[in-house]
Amino acid sequence: MRLCPGKWSALAALFCAPIFFRSLVFAQSPKGEIRLQVNDSTGGAMKASGILRNASTGTGRGFETDTQGSFDFTNLAYGSYRLQVSQRGFNTETLAIDVQSPAPVSRTVTMKIGAQAARVDVVAATPLAGTDLAEDQIPGLVQTATAEDLVNSGALNLSDFMNRKLNGVFINDMAGSSFQPDVNFRGYTASPILGTPEGISVYVDGVRQNQPFGDVVSWDLIPKNAISEITLVSGSDPLFGLNTLGGALPVRTKDGTSDPGLDFTATYGSSGRKEIQGEYGGGKATGFNWFLAGTGFHESGWRIASPTDVKQGFVKLGWRNDSTDLAFSTSYAYNTLGANALQDYRLLAANYASGYTFPDVTGNRSPSFNLTARHTFNTSLTFSGNTWYRNIRTEIVNPNFNNDASGNNIYQPNAAEQAALAAAGYTGYPTSGATAANTPFPKWRCIAEALLQNDPDERCDGDTVYSLERQNDYGVSAQLTLMTPMRSGNNQLAFGTTADYASVAFTQNTAWGYINPDHTVTNVPAWQDGSTNNPVDSRVNLHGAAPNWSLYFTDALPLLKNVTATVSGRFNQYRINNTDYLNPVAGPGSLTGDYTYNRFNPSVGLTWSPWQRFNAYGRFSQGSRAPTSIELGCSDPANPCSLPNALQSDPPLQQVVTNTWEVGVRGKPEVSVIPHLSWNISLFRSTNKNDILFVSSVALGSGYFQNVAKTRREGWGASVEGRIGRLTWNLDYTFLKATYQSAAVFNGAANSTSDTALAGTPGLDGNIYVNPGNRIPLIPKQSGKASAVYQATKRLALELNEIAVSSSYARGNENNAYKADGIYYQGSGVSPGYSVTNFRAHYDLTRRIQFAVQVDNLFDKKYYTAAQVAVTGFDAQGGVDTRPYPPYTSGPQAGNYPLQSVTFFAPGAPRRAWVELHFKF
Repeated sequence: MRLCPGKWSALAALFCAPIFFRSLVFAQSPKGEIRLQVNDSTGGAMKASGILRNASTGTGRGFETDTQGSFDFTNLAYGSYRLQVSQRGFNTETLAIDVQSPAPVSRTVTMKIGAQAARVDVVAATPLAGTDLAEDQIPGLVQTATAEDLVNSGALNLSDFMNRKLNGVFINDMAGSSFQPDVNFRGYTASPILGTPEGISVYVDGVRQNQPFGDVVSWDLIPKNAISEITLVSGSDPLFGLNTLGGALPVRTKDGTSDPGLDFTATYGSSGRKEIQGEYGGGKATGFNWFLAGTGFHESGWRIASPTDVKQGFVKLGWRNDSTDLAFSTSYAYNTLGANALQDYRLLAANYASGYTFPDVTGNRSPSFNLTARHTFNTSLTFSGNTWYRNIRTEIVNPNFNNDASGNNIYQPNAAEQAALAAAGYTGYPTSGATAANTPFPKWRCIAEALLQNDPDERCDGDTVYSLERQNDYGVSAQLTLMTPMRSGNNQLAFGTTADYASVAFTQNTAWGYINPDHTVTNVPAWQDGSTNNPVDSRVNLHGAAPNWSLYFTDALPLLKNVTATVSGRFNQYRINNTDYLNPVAGPGSLTGDYTYNRFNPSVGLTWSPWQRFNAYGRFSQGSRAPTSIELGCSDPANPCSLPNALQSDPPLQQVVTNTWEVGVRGKPEVSVIPHLSWNISLFRSTNKNDILFVSSVALGSGYFQNVAKTRREGWGASVEGRIGRLTWNLDYTFLKATYQSAAVFNGAANSTSDTALAGTPGLDGNIYVNPGNRIPLIPKQSGKASAVYQATKRLALELNEIAVSSSYARGNENNAYKADGIYYQGSGVSPGYSVTNFRAHYDLTRRIQFAVQVDNLFDKKYYTAAQVAVTGFDAQGGVDTRPYPPYTSGPQAGNYPLQSVTFFAPGAPRRAWVELHFKF
């Protein structure tokens, strides 16, 4: 029987072509050997375990040395390898090894007592495996971390770890949830909140985590205990596709060969936190392997009415031999995230745990599937690819103060309203004399107008937005990597393609209601669906399709033995095809539209190692992102959107293009008194053309998007880490200047320097004018981190971690000119700087059982991670006040009621403590 038919069908050709290609082109690959010796710091042999991973294919071999510290890796294909050696109570050691001949390569690894995790010297150049390069061949800043780093840090999740440990990273906790922060790197953001301009791309095992609708990143969908390694890549690297304006974050998950055994952790502590995590892996270096992980988390929350429940599961099944690695992974998340967002600074002073309105709840349900394949044809050619499917269902309940009630009399029911209340059987409503002074939480006019279906929009002080997103994302990617030996080193050329198709359904409706004394919102039987006599229709029923594809290449060319040039490029075609089910015919009032964005982005860089353990680099890179459905439907200043967004028919926005220049130096000198010393210094400038920014409107949490001709983020960063005796330490610092580089007009309704306020009528809607050089809100000039781990004994380690962030301007203060007057405008208009100290101690009870204690915010500081100036509907005591001041009696604003604006803050968590018990078998 012939393996392939004589007349090939398309399917037969697809199956048989690789067989013929390999049999005709490639012969038996030569093999090499690595001989490993592991010693302790005194020079004595010791047992250790770890993994040897092929840098090109990603395939790995687990190992354990004998009692003499020896292990031999035989039958190795020529190429570059990454060796990781670990043992409890010692620093994990990682080194790169080249196998280029049959002669055995001998390496001796000296283990040092400590809690410092792995130093990763080989990093991925693309989202897919197969293009790993040594760090000194990457022309940009790369920061890496391993699973051990995540565990030792005590971080709650991936976003928390980045905030604690990675240079240049800070968070804005706009949502008020530990699982939903805005993660910022060099002034660019990866956020789970719809409407946040996204400038960082995130990948897990080659699958893009930026969601089709809004490009948001749901951090709660990435299980921490399934992470093997992360890499934060700086700049606008086009290889990582859309949204890579300021950086990319590829994540690699664990497998059974690299993470064998059973691991279980239980945590209990402040805010009612209870968490269990478990993982189990196993298998052989060749053949079948498996890995399973699960997390169950509950916390009551430190703020009022903010419970969180997270349930995550992850399974990976794999099979591999010396040339092929196949893995199928699936994950599922069922999360309910309670949160309190920004709060009036006056009410925070009275109760730091308070919230503006309740209850804000986000529910995420997401199964996902990913099949990855890697195959090494010979030492020169490697294929890698994957195909995936993700389903994401997000439900959001978001109660708010109804800003349309501001300036209106919502207290005393009139005769018609009283009659409607009586007819409906209500009693106890005031027949006369109700005012803001004696009725701080009015409800009767709201109820009556809902019964009459007349004008609840101006009589109800609350509303609740209900939104549902359903997303399906299918995709496939493929990459070939060609390694060509040259006299100056190995030339690595990779080219690949990605195609994906996403379908999105987004529905939203809003119910009117009234605010209770505890700031919860009670709904009334009236909706913003156009059914009332004074119709308001904020409904959304949007269905979209987004077929996208891209082609990319990268070539790392060794010009000399110590000089590597890198040239890369990627072409993206991004299409948004929206259908408005409420108004399906394209035109005014309809969201129906078809938008296509094409772009080729290049990158060129150079690295130079003039002497051992010193490296210099420089790169120009270009990235882009296209407007999302959210942004396209919310770009009209006359129709600001709430977040979640009430979309409108608006003109299309331009795609954002970012040009980044970066230069830097780094080194890992061998200093006997400071082992493991490493340092880096980098300078960067990123310029955005047609930047899309969210501009605040009069209401808290509302605004619109607009293109700003040019913005810039520039600065420098430095880090140094090392070890002196039993003390492991590191210091990080970033100076960042994020500015507008062109003039722009923003809504200034809550700004004391709006044109209406300067004209003598403060408290009314108006505009502010931004000039080149004004700083972009919520981006601090300075940030830094410091940590010290003291290995008190072989079993006990103590750690202090400090996070410091300087002040930034509040959103709504884009012109940096807001000044409080103590009447119409209150609060600083600035998010003040802060520093937070965290403490962690872990003790090895036995070789397999560890006990840990953690205290976050050790000195119990009150601090804020974000701010916004906005109109408030509450007085200083928390009562509703829609007419804080009398109306203007003359001039063009006669009859209009001025409103009060305040600074809202996103408060950071107070001191909290947990205990943790960790078992490993």
